[in-house]
Amino acid sequence: MKESLNLNSFLLFDGAMGTMLQKYGINEGLPESFNIVNPELIEKIHKDYILSGANIITTNTFGANKFKLEGTNYRVSDIVKRGVEIARSAAGNKLVALDIGPTGKLMEPIGTLSFEEAYYAFKEQIDNCSGADIILIETMSDIYEAKAAVLAAKENCNLPVFCTMTLQKDGRTLTGTDIFTMVNILQGLNVDAIGLNCSMGPSEMLPHIEEMLSYSRIPVIAQPNAGLPRIEGENTLYNITPEEFADYLEIMAKMGVLILGGCCGTEPDYISKIKQRINGLKPVKRNQKKYTTACSSTKTVILGDGVKIIGERINPTGRRKLKEAIKYGDMELLKIEAVKQVESGADILDVNVGLPEIDETDVMKNAVKEIQSVVNAPLQIDSASHEVIEAAVRICNGKPIINSVNGKDEVLDKVLPIVKKYGACVVGLTLDENGIPGSAEGRLRIAEKIIKRAEEYGVDKSNVIIDCLVLTASAQQSEVRETLRALKMIKERLHVLTTLGISNVSFGLPQRELINRTFLAAALAAGVDMPILNPLSKEIVDTINAFNVLWNNDKEAKNFIRVYSNLDNKNNTNNDMEKSMDLKEAIFKGLKNEAQIITENMLMKVEGIDIINNYLIPALDIMGNEFENGRVFLPQLIQSAEAVKGAFKIIKEHMKSNNLGTVTKGKIILATVKGDVHDIGKNIVRLVLENYGFEVMDLGKDVSEDKILLEAVNNDIKIIGLSALMTTTVKSMERTIKFLKTNLPECKIFVGGAVLNKKYAEMIGADYYAKDGRDAVKILQDIFKNNMIK
Repeated sequence: MKESLNLNSFLLFDGAMGTMLQKYGINEGLPESFNIVNPELIEKIHKDYILSGANIITTNTFGANKFKLEGTNYRVSDIVKRGVEIARSAAGNKLVALDIGPTGKLMEPIGTLSFEEAYYAFKEQIDNCSGADIILIETMSDIYEAKAAVLAAKENCNLPVFCTMTLQKDGRTLTGTDIFTMVNILQGLNVDAIGLNCSMGPSEMLPHIEEMLSYSRIPVIAQPNAGLPRIEGENTLYNITPEEFADYLEIMAKMGVLILGGCCGTEPDYISKIKQRINGLKPVKRNQKKYTTACSSTKTVILGDGVKIIGERINPTGRRKLKEAIKYGDMELLKIEAVKQVESGADILDVNVGLPEIDETDVMKNAVKEIQSVVNAPLQIDSASHEVIEAAVRICNGKPIINSVNGKDEVLDKVLPIVKKYGACVVGLTLDENGIPGSAEGRLRIAEKIIKRAEEYGVDKSNVIIDCLVLTASAQQSEVRETLRALKMIKERLHVLTTLGISNVSFGLPQRELINRTFLAAALAAGVDMPILNPLSKEIVDTINAFNVLWNNDKEAKNFIRVYSNLDNKNNTNNDMEKSMDLKEAIFKGLKNEAQIITENMLMKVEGIDIINNYLIPALDIMGNEFENGRVFLPQLIQSAEAVKGAFKIIKEHMKSNNLGTVTKGKIILATVKGDVHDIGKNIVRLVLENYGFEVMDLGKDVSEDKILLEAVNNDIKIIGLSALMTTTVKSMERTIKFLKTNLPECKIFVGGAVLNKKYAEMIGADYYAKDGRDAVKILQDIFKNNMIK
């Protein structure tokens, strides 16, 4: 009889498939193809792990998606079905997890892969999962891609879904997601277990696991690597022994980790040692503090922890220019508004594009994508249509707020399932079929109904934000105080978060700013947590900053002192907002269209090469330093690079049309070595290098040494960058380097990839090691500067 999945007891995954294939002498090729060409070997490896004590076997389908199988003779359905069959046969009464790895493509806006394209690639794998007991989504470095995979699993099967992410040394994913944000997004998507795998050894993973345990209310998974790899002869070995590995995994189990296993470098003896250590241990009961949050992909805002500002300016109501931009699909103004609001102090951005003459669903989706590309603030999706809300929340990269539901049964039944499915927060408006009650008590009753119905749908009241609705003092003067009375009553009796649209109070009156800030002060005292307002108003933001000091939200007035210690600069804030943007600023903010317009204007007075050397490259260098220091993350870096790319395009066209030569900094080749179908890292490096002015010949993935040599000779290229992600293909990289050095001795070679480090690169004969695109830029600048290419 097959074991049942018990998420209240320890579960033990297997170790590394690639490491075992290497052990059996297979150092190249597509590992998933062995489900077809050598199923006996795959079954033997599974059985080795079963014998070692694993009670969950992972199918050999990590890279079995349409993108990684492109150009091969294998179909996703064949490899996945066969992979599950082999694992099921080997597992006996143990559990089988369908293994789903990343697509290997960069998601929008960093790359070109859309959310829905990723979703359907994962769906194709899940559609062939019959016989599996669990869906394991693993080694994800992009939370957006993980969301697509989770939704594909949740919508196309009824199996439990586990999801593990992989981190960089700074404790964030490749695309900049921190652990707190990761937990909030994935937990909100209703996954059954969450964790970390790959990328680091157990000692390095330990503090990150500890942090995850402090936030996660669901079971936590830990699957580290066996330390760092090294080459001995024809073998790739790791520096952590099974005993040492088990020591750390035992510590993790005693901290509260329920699901354990191994990644790169771990063999059956590692799993058996863990099994010995957890025998007799009792799972730790954890009590996590409950947080209410809104998230972007790289930032979490804790709601209820001091006053948070929701920026109101992305809304066409009463704004002619914005209305025209939305009507004609011009997203540039929306992006600029988003950037300005965040720079002025907005914690969350309300996004409303509702116009009768547009396809609101398409425009909203486009707006969400474009706004997310330039700011890291969480979004509040604002629409009266539940179809628009779901379409936007689905492709939103983070945990958004939905604005809104109300007390009407029809609205509650349409919107609350969306809130639950996507793990969002929701604004509840205190109105129903009878309109807005005139009394505070009437609004309280509607708030109680909304909260009760939300809980019936599985939405915790901590994720419900009540809006008591602000009416205009010009037309409904007596009800302004009633709104504040309702707000205070709801805070005291229902203990939920609250919001108000502050600017509504002053419609039709002169001196609107005066009315708004006075009403805001009264609302803050009554308990509003997240006022919706204009963050570009200095007086409004000043009121909130002062309030946070007086209400002890701003401890020791640190933020107040920081903001107001230089009053002259502060007083010039609004003036600064109105100044025209310069080229460097457009690049920093990732505004490609603005960068192109500014460059066109500059070319009337400044030489193209001077713009490149004095503006583009310095701006990229500053962004690169910010990236290295953890102040900006990959999405922001790539958007800045795209802005530079736009400016470069204008300069190149100008120089070509005026016969002024070219601006190429140098020409290189990039390739992922033979046998490796992973190229996400290489693609990022290519983007960065291109935007520094280098001409890149990207030969793609699974590239033979002969092809690399041929292209290098034919194009007179003497610098080659090689990439490998899989431990099984590092030997291929070593052979490629040796082959190129023999046949093209003057060639300089730099290497990179998740399984490499500087020492490893030296061991396999590379001239340079580049840990990322920024490193690659420095290497190439040094080579060309010092005329190291003959």
